[in-house]
Amino acid sequence: MERLQKVLAQAGVASRRKCEEYITAGRVEVNDVVVTNLGVKVDPQQDEIKVDGRAINLQKKIYLLFNKPKGVITSVKDPKGRKVVTDYLTNIKERVYPVGRLDYDTEGLLLLTNDGEFANLLTHPKYHLPRTYLATVKGVPHGTVLEKLQNGIELEDGLTAPAEVEYYDMDPDKKQTVISITIYEGRNRQVRRMFEAVHFPVLKLKRVQFGSISLSGLPRGKYRVLDKQEVDALIAAALRSHNVQNSK
Repeated sequence: MERLQKVLAQAGVASRRKCEEYITAGRVEVNDVVVTNLGVKVDPQQDEIKVDGRAINLQKKIYLLFNKPKGVITSVKDPKGRKVVTDYLTNIKERVYPVGRLDYDTEGLLLLTNDGEFANLLTHPKYHLPRTYLATVKGVPHGTVLEKLQNGIELEDGLTAPAEVEYYDMDPDKKQTVISITIYEGRNRQVRRMFEAVHFPVLKLKRVQFGSISLSGLPRGKYRVLDKQEVDALIAAALRSHNVQNSK
């Protein structure tokens, strides 16, 4: 048995706080009885729950790791008819959503889930899970350029947090360099904008790690289900990062 607001949040209805508002406003029914008490517990496998008269699908929670190809939209649908990430999720019956996003031109690690609370935990600004990318740039950035990226770059939406930056690979003729960069924020197109600010535009960008989860040889365009240990590790890391920030 779990609290009603938690079950609603996990089903992707809304954030837990918003679900509490729905309950106190009399918008939620359990087995055809309106519930306004936040202390009520329900059994997702047995009870029928409705919000505004609409039955909620209390499907099993699922967590996926997907290696997104370049040229795919991080969404469940696209009005222009372009390929979206869920097109690749064969044999997945649950209705899942991306956790955060990857740009159209960016490839690599993307998590998907139907657990709204989990997704919020991993993407909320107050949590600081590391995200590691491999950025291919033209030329060879000097060490001072990497130091600037490490210390923080002033962008139009403010100074970026310190990052971990190092050389990863270099073309023999020195026309291109691959740089590993780990950031602790999730701003829109952040890595690309950081490199543009130091005059080394990104030619190719791939996310290879999110928290403790890495692609680990997962082929492009393929997915796998995360196990309980992996999910628990992500949750623990997010909560731990929040506690560290609060202690500063």
